[in-house]
Amino acid sequence: MSQHQEKATIIRVRQLSDTHFRMTVHAPSIAAASRPGQFVMIRVGVGREPLLRRPFSIHQTSGNGHLQIYFRKIGKGTALLAQLKPEEEIDLFGPLGHGFDISAVKPACLVGGGLGIAPLLFLAKEICRIKKDVSRDIIVLGGRNRDELEPLVRDFEQFGLKIYCTTDNGSYGEKGFVTQILQPEKIPDGALLYSCGPEPMLERVHELCENNGWDCQVSVESVMACGMGACLGCNVPARDGRYLHVCIDGPVFNARELLWNS
Repeated sequence: MSQHQEKATIIRVRQLSDTHFRMTVHAPSIAAASRPGQFVMIRVGVGREPLLRRPFSIHQTSGNGHLQIYFRKIGKGTALLAQLKPEEEIDLFGPLGHGFDISAVKPACLVGGGLGIAPLLFLAKEICRIKKDVSRDIIVLGGRNRDELEPLVRDFEQFGLKIYCTTDNGSYGEKGFVTQILQPEKIPDGALLYSCGPEPMLERVHELCENNGWDCQVSVESVMACGMGACLGCNVPARDGRYLHVCIDGPVFNARELLWNS
């Protein structure tokens, strides 16, 4: 896998809601090498705090060398990202990690909650590129409220796939969680689920997949300092007794690999 450290030029930082942003940068080397489910480590700039890089899923890429990151402003680092202006630079390292293994045959069900929606836009785009028939594929997206979810749904609508939405307060789509959508009457036979979101959500998705005989890949969210397996800060327990690194063994895993309830 080709990895690059690149000075990325800010093209645009767009505010989608009170706390959520989409950043577009020009990073041609990383964009060209990226696959759905991979991530980049970002450092805002030399001489700025925080000094450590932070991981961000790749939201999508384009043929002109642009790469997008979707993030929530929750601390000093993301606050700095939200304030960046066009032509400023940030330091990117990537693409990193093992991404989604896309089936060109099985019906796809993409399940994302909160910030876990971020890598699924890139995935949906790639699925539509490589599959001859996406008529049975579906997308299930969940967020806290309409303001958070609606701007993202507009992006997914371009693919023409059936979309189910849930929000915590019922302001957009069904009230509740994405997992309540995952019922046999809504999921195509033989489907492969691709999911990213908070750990409790992923655990419930895995449980439903096991109960219904669906295959499932999960993208695990984790704090990490290096992205290369050196800091040991992103270990997760596997079913066979080993510990796996989210940064190099993942972030995408077969859900059956992991030890849940741990």
